[in-house]
Amino acid sequence: MGAVSSRLPAFPWDRLEPYKATAAAHPDGIVDLSVGTPVDPVPELIQRALTDAADSPGYPTVWGTPALRAALTGWAASRLGAEGLTETNVLPVVGSKELVAWLPTQLGLTAGDKVGYPRLAYPTYEVGARLAGAEPVVYDDPTELDPTGLKLLWLNSPSNPTGRVLSADELRRTVAWAREHGVLLFSDECYLELGWEADPVSVLHPEVCGGSYEGIVAVHSLSKRSNLAGYRAAFLAGDAAVLGELLQIRKHGGMMVAAPVQAATVAALGDTAHVTEQRERYARRRAALRAAFEGAGFRIEHSEASLYLWATRDEPCWDTVGELSKRGILVAPGDFYGTAGERFVRIAFTATDERVAAAVARLGG
Repeated sequence: MGAVSSRLPAFPWDRLEPYKATAAAHPDGIVDLSVGTPVDPVPELIQRALTDAADSPGYPTVWGTPALRAALTGWAASRLGAEGLTETNVLPVVGSKELVAWLPTQLGLTAGDKVGYPRLAYPTYEVGARLAGAEPVVYDDPTELDPTGLKLLWLNSPSNPTGRVLSADELRRTVAWAREHGVLLFSDECYLELGWEADPVSVLHPEVCGGSYEGIVAVHSLSKRSNLAGYRAAFLAGDAAVLGELLQIRKHGGMMVAAPVQAATVAALGDTAHVTEQRERYARRRAALRAAFEGAGFRIEHSEASLYLWATRDEPCWDTVGELSKRGILVAPGDFYGTAGERFVRIAFTATDERVAAAVARLGG
């Protein structure tokens, strides 16, 4: 017992608990800007689709209903510009974190194999490599990695935590490099709908992939765009051979998206009005928090997309976390995302309007 968990790093959020307690002791309560979890209501049409499908006594399929597969291919074509997708090019998954964590294992990676991901990154990329017993390797430029033994390469644009967006040229160059060296490329695009000062491009766009999905897969989630973090609704699109292999593995493993969630996903992908409304909420919160933190002496870097501000006062991140917690504001220390973030904090703008206003007032005081 414990042999697998011993491969994993300490769960980072546990380290934040003392600062959370300090922030919670503020007379006006905590403003939690640490975790990018949605706080706004699930749109009514999505709730209705979920409840209308509540009488689902049979097992759902791993591949999803025909309606779901059509919704996934249709959305990827209209929103990402992906051309010629068929049902074999999409696969629903039980939330994107589950996919990231277990993908190396499902691909059969093991000791001696390598998984590459950005130097500043979502911690689950490393966790996935370690669960499989593979070697995690970080990069600043993926094309400068040694391809020997590199079996899986993660891209993340827009980035969590920095909000940086990779250009079409950068994506195209990386796709070409990965194909040249026979490296499977997965692109985490879960924040693609949330570009502010840049227009994020999918790795599936023909200008990036050349109209072929060979060796590339994009990961998308409805958690942020549609406030569905609680539904665990996500999907993959790309190389049919890769997705076909994952489908067989996931069928054996019983990794099925619940039938009501499949129906809710169809409704969510078929509607853009709620996405526009949610973007407008986040845009207001982002503008208010950016002005307040800059006014309080912070410098914001990147942050042109996603749900976060990547901020620094040129001091150790835990000092920043500690000082803000005394004002009742909780943020995430940058070293959660790699040692390169040790002088930054990640500020989520997913709090309610009222809590954002409270943070702004405290920072101005």
